[in-house]
Amino acid sequence: MVVPEPGLPAAVTIYEVGARDGLQNEKALVPVEVKEEFVRRLLAAGLPIVEATSFVHPRWVPQLADAAELMTRLGPDGVDLPVLVPNERGLDRALELGLRHVAIFGSATETFARKNLNRSFDEQFAMFEPTVDRARAAGLDVRAYVSMCFGDPWEGAVPIEQVVAAGTRLLDLGASQLSLGDTIGVGTAGHVTALVAAFAAAGVGADRLALHFHDTYGQALSNVQAGLRAGVTTYDASAGGLGGCPYAESATGNLATEDLVWLLTGLGVEHGVDLASLVATSTWMAGHLGRESPSAVVRALGGA
Repeated sequence: MVVPEPGLPAAVTIYEVGARDGLQNEKALVPVEVKEEFVRRLLAAGLPIVEATSFVHPRWVPQLADAAELMTRLGPDGVDLPVLVPNERGLDRALELGLRHVAIFGSATETFARKNLNRSFDEQFAMFEPTVDRARAAGLDVRAYVSMCFGDPWEGAVPIEQVVAAGTRLLDLGASQLSLGDTIGVGTAGHVTALVAAFAAAGVGADRLALHFHDTYGQALSNVQAGLRAGVTTYDASAGGLGGCPYAESATGNLATEDLVWLLTGLGVEHGVDLASLVATSTWMAGHLGRESPSAVVRALGGA
């Protein structure tokens, strides 16, 4: 039953990260032809944005070593799909393939910046600056992720002002959108509300923010609802709940796209996704991975 809640956005954009953030954390290497079909099936299900892969060095993320081959196989259908580029070398590969959307991945904490980027908190921005400058000069759109926005497994609770400082610096480099990541899934609804409000006070409206939740403690959908009430209209999610973070052991799966779609549908918020098609796709991918999907909606509907 659809029971709208007054005051929520009429429509949202789901930013699908399963093909990149989801598969990068899998122990098994997924064949490139399966990845290609996965991306195509996600697009066919109505997802408006599918982040396809990452041009990170294969030594660090061997699961995505076939990034260039995947984008080549996708051909014209892949040109507008975002890819993660950790540095200028990654950007070079995206430019060679004629891609139009890239993303960078920063940290709100010192420890995770060193572990994930081998840079200090401040050094990461100097590393990103030439990448963003070159991407923008070439006409590419740049999205920025900032991780550990709600808690860090090494540093504990992360001050809201520290997250705002990191996020505004990434936006000031030239990113068009900032995705706030609850990398280890410790955020709760009040924290989401306060963080979005703090960005607003710093001059960053909800229209420039996206929210990226993990469901470690079962709070992801509650956090989405808090984000909706605060006016945020872009939500990252992963088909079937795939993924986590390879550099943060306590980061369990991303918010499942199917679970997000079920919530949005019930609230009367438009999203444009065909749930049955998406469930079928996640069930198919779970078969390739040899395990059941962690998504509650996929488990409920997958055998229907």
